[in-house]
Amino acid sequence: MGADSLIRRVLDEVGIRRERYDLQWASAAEAPRFVRLITEFTEQIKELGPLGAAEGLSEEELKSRLEKALDFVSSRKGRISYGNAAKAVRKDKIWTKEHIDEVINTKMAKTLDKAFA
Repeated sequence: MGADSLIRRVLDEVGIRRERYDLQWASAAEAPRFVRLITEFTEQIKELGPLGAAEGLSEEELKSRLEKALDFVSSRKGRISYGNAAKAVRKDKIWTKEHIDEVINTKMAKTLDKAFA
């Protein structure tokens, strides 16, 4: 819960286009849907080109930004902040994507700002 929102926010922070990430659900009984989702996403990534190219980042800058993102999601502060945001979502019992995005962005704003300043 909320991981999708957090991933999108971290991608924004490091300057990686959101189109490079997509989370969709498909059950084992939805093989045609799964194939369609994978095919569409693969085409989308091919259109964007190599990671960093569509973002206008040099190889060194891309590596630096990805390391910053990894440091954040691996950090104790990042995990605690995410846990607190997830608790708030569970407490609210509002399961819409918009609400979860809002809670993740609000509850994690300071931690994210410090990590990516």
